[in-house]
Amino acid sequence: MKKCLLFLITLVISFTTVVSAFAQGTVKGKIVDGTTKDPLPGATVILKGTSLAVPAGADGTFTMKVDDPNATAILINFVGFAQKEVSIAGLNGTKNLGTITLQPSEASLGEILVTANSYAIERETPVAMSTITSEIIVEKAGQQEFPELLKSTPGVYATKAGGGYGDSRINLRGFQSANIAVMINGVPVNDMENGKVYWSNWAGLTDVTKAMQVQRGLGASKVAVPSVGGTINIITRTTDAVKGGSIYQGIGSEGYSKTAFSYSTGLTENGWAFAVSGSKTEGDGWAEGLQYEAYNYFFNVSKMINDKHTLSLTGFGAPQYHAQRYDRLTIQEYRDAPQGLRYNPNWGVLNGEAKTISGNFYHKPQFSLNHYWTIDDKSFLSTAAYASVGTGGNEFDGGTENFDNHRFGGNKYQPLNLDAIVEINGNSEDGRALGYLQSNRNDHKWYGVLSTYQRSMSENFDLLAGVDLRYYKGIHFNSVRNLLGAQYVLDNSNVNAPNNKAGQGDKIGYYNEGIVLWEGGFLQGEYKAGPLAAFISLAGSNTSYQRIDYFKYADNDPMQKSPKVNFFGFQTKGGANYNLTENHNVFANIGYFEKAPFFNSVFLRNENIPNEEAVREKILSYELGYGYVSEKLSGNVNLYRTTWKDRSFTKSVPGQDNERYFVNLLGVDALHQGIEIDFNYRPIKTVSLKGMISIGDWTWMNDLGETIVYDENQKQVDKVSAVYMSDKKVGDSPQTTAALGLDVNVTSELKIGVDYNYYANFNADFNPTDLTTPGISTWEVPNYSVFDANASFKFKFAGLNGTLYATVNNLFNTEYISDAFARFGTRKVGEETVKYSDVTNTQVYFGNGTTWTTGLKINF
Repeated sequence: MKKCLLFLITLVISFTTVVSAFAQGTVKGKIVDGTTKDPLPGATVILKGTSLAVPAGADGTFTMKVDDPNATAILINFVGFAQKEVSIAGLNGTKNLGTITLQPSEASLGEILVTANSYAIERETPVAMSTITSEIIVEKAGQQEFPELLKSTPGVYATKAGGGYGDSRINLRGFQSANIAVMINGVPVNDMENGKVYWSNWAGLTDVTKAMQVQRGLGASKVAVPSVGGTINIITRTTDAVKGGSIYQGIGSEGYSKTAFSYSTGLTENGWAFAVSGSKTEGDGWAEGLQYEAYNYFFNVSKMINDKHTLSLTGFGAPQYHAQRYDRLTIQEYRDAPQGLRYNPNWGVLNGEAKTISGNFYHKPQFSLNHYWTIDDKSFLSTAAYASVGTGGNEFDGGTENFDNHRFGGNKYQPLNLDAIVEINGNSEDGRALGYLQSNRNDHKWYGVLSTYQRSMSENFDLLAGVDLRYYKGIHFNSVRNLLGAQYVLDNSNVNAPNNKAGQGDKIGYYNEGIVLWEGGFLQGEYKAGPLAAFISLAGSNTSYQRIDYFKYADNDPMQKSPKVNFFGFQTKGGANYNLTENHNVFANIGYFEKAPFFNSVFLRNENIPNEEAVREKILSYELGYGYVSEKLSGNVNLYRTTWKDRSFTKSVPGQDNERYFVNLLGVDALHQGIEIDFNYRPIKTVSLKGMISIGDWTWMNDLGETIVYDENQKQVDKVSAVYMSDKKVGDSPQTTAALGLDVNVTSELKIGVDYNYYANFNADFNPTDLTTPGISTWEVPNYSVFDANASFKFKFAGLNGTLYATVNNLFNTEYISDAFARFGTRKVGEETVKYSDVTNTQVYFGNGTTWTTGLKINF
């Protein structure tokens, strides 16, 4: 790695002297909204008559190197605003254009309605937010994934989990991803059954993302999406993409390689715009046995039909296959392993090649057709119809043969000898598989429509209304993935086909479908006059669940298809922002909503009998904020408090004949509150210092008494002990985080950056219903901090613009625990047996050590 960094530094210094000889001049400026005077991060600055373009930074500023002595003007574009041409005739040296204002365009305003319905505006929308522009994403991504790019944001905790490609996770204000709304161009992408987000499905979008915004708390979304922790909105490029393209080649540690391309026609004179991109990424992963191969594609075709109508078709997908490290291990197991922190028990060797037994394969393309209609000078209508068909699942071992008994040399720290399983299968009676690889599939079909109408009722008041309709079918089954030399797998799980001899790809184990219907709508009023901006909104939704089981119930059994179960949810929220002066603003918001429990809380035991005790979860949240902005310093302070009542928890207990019974544990409540501070200081134009500190106080609020467990005949079969969870800290993410980042433009071509992140007050994750002993507490993860570094260098070669990127994550190879889950043991205290949790029975993932990436991008 040291040789690679030395090479990059030498290369950067060499290019610096070469590039300076071509310079004709430099143009600088700041782009702001002509109405609000707020910066427009991501606005595009184009050298007229060329494909040379640069984006505006987070504060609206830009710097463009101009090498063309015939250049006369620049064009400035931002979606929803009229294009502006600014003269640079006679440029010689550095020219500061000062503040450049853009005015909203009625003709194109409809184009941003869907995204704007989820996009917050500083000093106007009364929510806590952080925005990351495409420039930051490109410079700092390296081998990081979408969630990790947000790790310096207040309230955010992101890790690579087991380290597999796309296995990253994110928590926001202590809430897991299932309770964070994620949207791409205003379209929700959380799984309709369990709320989760699988980031491997979207990994390639970093190449086409214009901006990514995190809204903490209630969020600015006007569609009926009840986000508990917050909202992440990813905005991709569309008609604002400039003419031209790029090619990229990157390499890095652990065999990392990425090849990517993009091309855009820009907005042509006849109103068409076309953009396309694609990439291939592969590597070995930081831990052993984590090989991956992933692809990404994106396209957008837009047509401005006339001043009133625009159509835009967008499609993207990221087919991939990656190995996973599924098993968390105790710290001692890592210490004992010769591989150390890179130890992974979930892989082996088959036919001389590495083969995971814990893999993931998935492809989830998503397509959306957007129509934007300027009805008149006061009314706009935007409609998005979208579809997504996902196919894939995971991979793991199955059968009666214990794979762990077949490791090379009989050593538990060696890879699995999968060829030994093949030999055993070859000697089995009638070709039956004693060991094989299987796959839990989670295919789905998802269709939806989002439509938003906006009407200016007066100069100061707008009324918005919209509908959010979705249909989702989750198709769940287990299948034979690899017979490992056998002829079939004997399966008796299907009551309609006993003694089934299943071949490659056949369904085994289970086969069911979950159907989710969502009908939502919202109504919102917005008032804006002078320094005051306020809103109040009401949204409602009906969530309908139905379960179909093709294996557990006979084809002629009416119970094969469950009845539909409906949950009506609603949310109401309001807030106001007041700009005290040009420098100071304050805001407040409050909201209350009730949302449907997740699918598995409605259908317990994988049966088609609805859980009559399932209830809506109830969330009350409010927030106060203060902001300061000036030419050199900007900052924010936010106070928040969120109470979450009637969280959905179930617990299983054993019955007779290996039967298991499930019970609802009602009245599980939690409190999440805290303070967040962030700032950005630019003492001079070429230096930016960013920082934040987030201090949370997230606890479970109450104990639970004993719960009686009944069978289907209402006969008592068991009871669940009391749960002592009051005042216990919510685990799974640090409650104290801090970050400090320094970016320096050494020259107009060379930029370097260093980022520091600190984590503390971090309890291991746990199942609160396991706290059946008073006074029990979970293990606290040691505090840790990590440094990252990055550099970019712009140059011109053969008439083309190029950029050389370099990133190093975990610069000092810090050893730290990123994820922990507490297991509970028992021990005698006097005559009593009590539970306990400590470092010896807590299972963890260690974070990745030092990784580096370098890449070259050529724009044309």
